[in-house]
Amino acid sequence: MNPCAPSFPYLQYVLVLAKLITVPKDVRDVGIPRHITVNCSRKELRDKEVNQKTVIQLVHSVLSNRIDPSRVIQLSWRPRVFLYSGFLSNEECDHLISLADDAEENILETNVNSGNVSTNKHIAMSTNKQIATITQLNTEDDIVARIEERISAWTFLPKENGEALRVMHYGFEETNRNLDYFGNKSTLSLSEPLIATVILYLSNVTRGGEILFPNSEVKSKAWSDCVTTSNVLRPVKGNAILFFSLHPNASPDESSFHTRCPVREGEMRYAAKFIQVRAANKAKDSLDLDGNECTDEDENCPNWAAAGECERNPVYMIGSADYFGTCKKSCNAC
Repeated sequence: MNPCAPSFPYLQYVLVLAKLITVPKDVRDVGIPRHITVNCSRKELRDKEVNQKTVIQLVHSVLSNRIDPSRVIQLSWRPRVFLYSGFLSNEECDHLISLADDAEENILETNVNSGNVSTNKHIAMSTNKQIATITQLNTEDDIVARIEERISAWTFLPKENGEALRVMHYGFEETNRNLDYFGNKSTLSLSEPLIATVILYLSNVTRGGEILFPNSEVKSKAWSDCVTTSNVLRPVKGNAILFFSLHPNASPDESSFHTRCPVREGEMRYAAKFIQVRAANKAKDSLDLDGNECTDEDENCPNWAAAGECERNPVYMIGSADYFGTCKKSCNAC
């Protein structure tokens, strides 16, 4: 038997690695038989080594994107909110922060109080003399790609429907009012209806920064009051929050409206992933060839309009200066 070919020991090694995909185990614990010593050509040995490395890389990739249901806590059903403890490693958190710090050309700058938006290279938001930054990671990076694959696996939503990660940085905020979680909405205008949002906490916050859902059906002040917020809502490095903006039947979920508590001590760093109903390229294809944008973006629009959603939820249905309406045609808005 020629051991330079895919022999039994090598096939056995591949099968053991394949089992790792379902049974977590350190790849280094896998024993590789070394009792066969024969002469092989350098090319055959090199090809065999490349094949082994490919299998190992595949296993590591699958294991790194494994979702552990035991770490997920359902916080609310209305809105649908979930907490994933330890979604990111410390190294992944630090890597995203490093990318944001190095990507000044992608930072958006605006003044929260005036609502003015600029397109300068380095832009920040000023809230009572506090500078905050929003950095969109429009970059090809293996770690970012792996995180986005993991988000897709957790949410069961296509990776293509998500916008690029946005990294936020806030310091101490001297204000007594709850804040828009993502700063000035005009800097975060989306081309498609939003179905879900994932928040990745990249640092611990000593005090403040909790996300709030004032319209939640959870009968607790911890969801709407910064003074009585529970520890489960506190930003913890590596944790992730997932909440949906639409009901399972695709109708808008008004209870998903959210704010956050001001940062009272320390700094707050987190990344946000906005996941839309459709991929961006499909949104462009939906426009008529003559440029007419009087269309419905969802097949349920006629039913929603008949139920009075055009009047109850005009921003989502008809649109605003910062948001393209989902059901303009059914609402007779064009």
